[in-house]
Amino acid sequence: MPKLILSMDGLVLKEIVLAKERTSIGRKPVNDIQIDNLSISGQHAVITHILGDTFLEDLNSTNGTYVNGQPVKKHVLRNNDVIELGKYRIKYLVDAATPGVSATELVDTAALKPFDVGTVEATPAGTSTQVRTARGGATQKTSSTTTTATGRLLGQLGVIQVLNGVNTGQELELSKSVTTLGKPGQQVAVITRREQGYFITHVEGEAHPQVNGAEIDVQAHRLNDHDIIEIAGVKMEFFLRS
Repeated sequence: MPKLILSMDGLVLKEIVLAKERTSIGRKPVNDIQIDNLSISGQHAVITHILGDTFLEDLNSTNGTYVNGQPVKKHVLRNNDVIELGKYRIKYLVDAATPGVSATELVDTAALKPFDVGTVEATPAGTSTQVRTARGGATQKTSSTTTTATGRLLGQLGVIQVLNGVNTGQELELSKSVTTLGKPGQQVAVITRREQGYFITHVEGEAHPQVNGAEIDVQAHRLNDHDIIEIAGVKMEFFLRS
């Protein structure tokens, strides 16, 4: 199970296991992690742990929240990340034995590198059967695989296909545990691949991504076959491929 190591000036003050879905950090006693220091806001930040993924969110604190020296508003935590709050440091550690999570998976920087939907690499031709549909001319994939009650096709890999702009028709396979989509500074989201299926979560930007025309909330949103995602003005179709 993931844990946090709170320290100051190299001295370890406390170890916290992330056993809850939501862990609050701040100066007020109501917080799960109370740091009684004037540089820390009353309700400074919150850490949310959902389905093996851990997200840090700054709650509009006065002095800000930093991860590995960089200011963040919302951030997907990776193994060995260091959260900085004034003089305090909180190190995020993942136990490789945690069910559904592996330390290797969380430090895969290639999977977490921001991906601009304007630079999607096309999937080589002949990798799947495509059928033109009436929905905006988007291509869909056909399969005889049985659909589960949640809409996830058993034994298939998630793929997104760009539906508008100069890169219409280009595809990206969601083979990594975490795929980051969008434009940094404008709108960013992550799609995580879990045993339960694929989930999209808002990371950065005032407006949240849309799925089938409706904005998702702050919680991870499960994706179903042929959902239409819109991030940073680019529409994409999510589908499952054998």
